[in-house]
Amino acid sequence: MSDAGPLPEAVPAAGSAAGSGAGSAAGSAAGSGAAPGDALGTAPARAVRWRALAPLRNRDYRLLIGATGLSMFGNGMWAVVMVFQVMAIDDRPTALSAVAACLSGGLLAFVLVGGVVADRVPKRSVIITVQAVNLLAVAAVSALAFADAIRLWHMAVAAALLGAGSAFFFPAYSAYLPAILRPDELLAANGLEGALRPTLQQALGPALGGMVVGALVPAAGAAATAALHAGALALLLFLRPEPRAEHAGEAGGERPGALADMREGFVFTLRTPWLLWTLLFACLMLLVVMGPIEVLLPFIARERFADGERMFGLLLTAFGAGGAVGSLVVSSWRLPRRYLTVMVIGWGAGNLPLVVIGHVTSFWVMAAGMFLIGFSNGAGMVIWGTLLQRRVPPAMLGRVSSLDFFVSIALMPLSIAVAGPLSTVVPTPVIFTAAGVVPPVLAVAAVLAGRMAADEIAHPLDPPAA
Repeated sequence: MSDAGPLPEAVPAAGSAAGSGAGSAAGSAAGSGAAPGDALGTAPARAVRWRALAPLRNRDYRLLIGATGLSMFGNGMWAVVMVFQVMAIDDRPTALSAVAACLSGGLLAFVLVGGVVADRVPKRSVIITVQAVNLLAVAAVSALAFADAIRLWHMAVAAALLGAGSAFFFPAYSAYLPAILRPDELLAANGLEGALRPTLQQALGPALGGMVVGALVPAAGAAATAALHAGALALLLFLRPEPRAEHAGEAGGERPGALADMREGFVFTLRTPWLLWTLLFACLMLLVVMGPIEVLLPFIARERFADGERMFGLLLTAFGAGGAVGSLVVSSWRLPRRYLTVMVIGWGAGNLPLVVIGHVTSFWVMAAGMFLIGFSNGAGMVIWGTLLQRRVPPAMLGRVSSLDFFVSIALMPLSIAVAGPLSTVVPTPVIFTAAGVVPPVLAVAAVLAGRMAADEIAHPLDPPAA
């Protein structure tokens, strides 16, 4: 499942590509028995006192994670900049729906293609190209806004380019890690990236974006975002090309076509009930939840608070902080025996605070609600990533991860596009009530339809010692 945050850019990031896709990389490296880090002269991970910091001994990884951190920070700022730049052009929910739908649409249109490209094109080239496109898109928005020549279609094009870039970046990032790190360093690298994402992209980035936009103008926020992307691109240019990998045809067999690979992943998913019903649940849950948070929450913040821009950024900060805490708490415990039930029911019930957010006028109550939503999202993602790594065959993990990403966001553009027009005929508190109540119902239905209770007992993970 993608990392379903309150911003479409966070989703991919979030999410499945960074968690599930990274698991794919770890699985393939461990299965092959190769130690890519050895080829690059990486010191063994056991030589580092703090295991979680072992990947930072690698020069290329330091450059990559530094660039990724700057890009995450920029994406977090853009989530706020985009909202209020659109409002400055056309102050209607329908306009924001249209631009936000372009961002999610660009991601959705290329998410499966991105996985195929990452397997057939040098990963370093993909990562650098995506970062260059991100820089050009955001810099163009800033320049046009300062020149008072910005139009709504400019924002739509920039949003679509950023969404498509995410679809190409995260599969390439996940596949690049095994080429520069030892297999026993991959878990620590994925954990570091997972800790940075909610902190930078979902917390500090939106907070700073709200402050800059509130104190100055949206164009200034876009310029700051462009500077962060420029810094990321500068670091990526110093990455060394990854070692040349042997293609399937060179190993004595003909490489299957991209469509055949995709079809095999679809068949496996359809024949695996717990996987199928979790993805269906995620798809429907995001249809109900993403539109209200993405489109209507900025207007609620502006109507209820004098400095709505800053308060909206802080609400997203609360969500990111909740995600970071939820991830740390769950990863510190043993995997629940009823891991499927806990994961799905927790995801569904975690949206109940939306009912309160839709009705109250207290900022602190709204922030607490966003924190709880983020907590349940982060906690569920830890369990979900573990399941994909441990219950999906290593040879299938990459395709399943891409399909997970695709299915999870399939209805997000529709949710975002509908939220604005729906708010003109249905009161906003009613929409938020439905967004909070429907997901728990969907969660219970998925657990029952997928027979998850029986499945998790038949396939125990981390059983307690006798």
